Amino acid sequence: MQRSSSASIFAAALILASPAMAQAPADFFAGKQITLLIGFGPAGTYDYYARLVARHMGKHIPGKPNIVPQQMPGAGSLTAANFLYGASPKDGTAMAALSQTLAIEEAIKNPGVKYKSAEMAWIGRATSIAQIQLSMATSKIKKIEDALVNEATAASTGAGSPTEGYPKLLNGVIKARFKPIGPYPGSVDGLLAMERGEVDTALTSYNTIKARRADWIKEKKINILVTYSLKRHPELPDVPAFPEFGKTPEDRQLLEFYVSAEDVGRSFVAPPGLPADRIQTLRTAFMAMIADADFLAEIKKADAELNPLSGEELQKIIAQTAAAPPALVARMQAMLK
Repeated sequence: MQRSSSASIFAAALILASPAMAQAPADFFAGKQITLLIGFGPAGTYDYYARLVARHMGKHIPGKPNIVPQQMPGAGSLTAANFLYGASPKDGTAMAALSQTLAIEEAIKNPGVKYKSAEMAWIGRATSIAQIQLSMATSKIKKIEDALVNEATAASTGAGSPTEGYPKLLNGVIKARFKPIGPYPGSVDGLLAMERGEVDTALTSYNTIKARRADWIKEKKINILVTYSLKRHPELPDVPAFPEFGKTPEDRQLLEFYVSAEDVGRSFVAPPGLPADRIQTLRTAFMAMIADADFLAEIKKADAELNPLSGEELQKIIAQTAAAPPALVARMQAMLK
């Protein structure tokens, strides 16, 4: 009995002595540097929101650590996702901005996935994103129907990204003839490729076009083929939303499932294994940043989208996506392979 009691006391002492339990968040983060991995190349919306967060979130974390953004493009951000999950520090000094389809790629068993998305610590979402497929006005692909009779090359940032997933699903559901070309480092590179005539179409967020290429809209230099959202965008009432191409309940379910990645949008995630108090510290700091006057001023100046979501709500969305129905997963796998 005495030996058992002594063992219990010794075990408790070890727990109390561990760095994760012993250090308050302010003590741990003081003087630290947090690396914020960006799974895509520069100049796109993943890069924009990541660098915005890097500039503003640190002051809301106890101890005020410095947050340093670091590009790690590759395989539609799966390179960064796998690194974050497997090799990055599991103490709160690593975060990432990764593809909004991260959980979907896991659910459909993409062979490049080496992570468990629901095991990661989801910190918060800056905004949901309405993405569009577009072509230049001079292109032979002026609407989706044109891609049924003509091969339509599409700029891709990798097999794990929406730039390849969405066109392939249109191929599977309506027999479109999209052909992914790439990978390009980021969506901005894809837009340049489209502008140069290397590809017929590209995918980016509608807000990117409004903010960076407003003349394309005003002077009708582009065709917007589809919005990758559950419903039509209020500013694009004549452009079909992705699920509209599902003519059967099964097709619509498949398209709605994939486009649900819009809810993940531009989110931030930390690796698994973080102490609970550090996860909560990062989540609290993220939501405090969202209300910060300097942060909001930058959003307003850039005319950027802001539709935040807490880490707790985001974690629920990721868990639901990772547990997709097997029949739906099998059908999607066949279309995306």
